[in-house]
Amino acid sequence: MVGLDVSRTVAEIAYLEDGQVKPGGRVELVQAVLTRWAATQLRATDHVVLEATVTTTAVINAVRAHVVANPFQVRLIAEARVKTDTIDAAVLAQRYASGFLPEVWIPDDATQTLRRQVARRAQIVRQRVRLKNEVHSVLHTYLIPRCPAADPFGRKGPRWLAEPPLPMEERLGVEQRLRELDRLGEDLKTIDRLLGEAVVSNPAVQHS
Repeated sequence: MVGLDVSRTVAEIAYLEDGQVKPGGRVELVQAVLTRWAATQLRATDHVVLEATVTTTAVINAVRAHVVANPFQVRLIAEARVKTDTIDAAVLAQRYASGFLPEVWIPDDATQTLRRQVARRAQIVRQRVRLKNEVHSVLHTYLIPRCPAADPFGRKGPRWLAEPPLPMEERLGVEQRLRELDRLGEDLKTIDRLLGEAVVSNPAVQHS
């Protein structure tokens, strides 16, 4: 049994054999280093345990970890007055060996790809909302009346937005934001297309 306490740059290692915990040192969180460590230090029968973190997927791909623990529940169970990375790694291995480790589900590669695309789409939408609010703020500051079109950022919007009298620096700022909106709009179309293709090609996604 092997416990990994993963931080930003390294993972502390603890081995559990015949009920005894043995410190295993540290391994750098670099893909090639992790892969080499797993190939030379792990046996086919070893179970590797770590908490779910931002880097979990990359670590799993490198060392083929068997179990990923729910970090919140592990903290509730393993709260201790004396806490070090070595102790945390040992606790993970011991909890798994005793059958009391709260696990989390790890999605397959296709699902992880979809999640990243959905997260990127949400980020783009937030960026576009922020840019539109900034343009509205400029117009409001200079008492510019509302756009007669329903959507000032729609097909007729750019022509109308070019008309209000604004100071040069504000005019340049509005134009820059409009260009950024167009670029993000193209990115949004690409992601929507990819998500649509994923839904069509994967029946499991359609019913999720």
